[in-house]
Amino acid sequence: MQKKWQKKTKNSNISSIIINSFIWLFLIGTAMFVLAPLVFMFTASVMPASDVMKMPFPWIPKGIYWQNYWQGIRGNDGSFIYIRNILNSFIVASSVTVTTVILSAITGFGLAKYRFWGRNAVFMLIMATFMIPFEAIMIPLYLVVTKLGLQNSYQGLIIPFLVNAFGIFLMRQYFITFPDEILDAARIDGASEMMIFRTIIVPNSIPAMATLAVLTFKSQWDNLLWPLLIVQSEEMKTIPQYIVRFISEKHTDEGALMAVASIASIPILILFLRLSKYFIGGAALFSSRKG
Repeated sequence: MQKKWQKKTKNSNISSIIINSFIWLFLIGTAMFVLAPLVFMFTASVMPASDVMKMPFPWIPKGIYWQNYWQGIRGNDGSFIYIRNILNSFIVASSVTVTTVILSAITGFGLAKYRFWGRNAVFMLIMATFMIPFEAIMIPLYLVVTKLGLQNSYQGLIIPFLVNAFGIFLMRQYFITFPDEILDAARIDGASEMMIFRTIIVPNSIPAMATLAVLTFKSQWDNLLWPLLIVQSEEMKTIPQYIVRFISEKHTDEGALMAVASIASIPILILFLRLSKYFIGGAALFSSRKG
């Protein structure tokens, strides 16, 4: 009987090892598939153009060709306008991210924790904007911005995106799970609503706010359509516009193009790595509340 049990346990362990091995192989394969374009971009950015176009692609460069980064920053015309475009993208993306996180947190908290007439109708109206694609309101929004004289300016790039429905939805759903007892106890102790929001809500919602910050910053960093409509001067253009221009110019070096794309990707990678710990903390917090 004991030998039979030991044999069954051994077979179970072997099956578990096989299943875990397949899971790990699948995860490793998926990670390699997802990371392959990123590895290709950074590898090609330090290769001469002749090596970038080779088939099959040499994944290990023979040497570091830093001239690609110099040419990418310098530009084909030698104007170094890319530095100004990077600054423009940083100003726009940072401003939109800060305002979106703050306004979404305030609105989401109000919709989640305050009872007032028409609360659900207001929330559903906000959610209804999800059904409207940006392309449908792009021209009316452009006409409004033009009438206000905000073309070719930071205000024209920032104001239309100060807050979005997704941010409000994300923060509201997060605040719904926040215990009402803590808020009631703070009110009994004499804390004002602003103090409750600043000292209790904000410190405990950093995971959700960090997630929203990363998503918003990336969305604005990659935004091409709206700047194409609003911005005309080279000094006010953003990174995506510079990349489009760099591609369209004659005799563009593929290695330099990859260097330009790599430089544009670095801030997003840094932001994600800096805030990634909050994603794990947010998942743990949600699971503990559900438990």
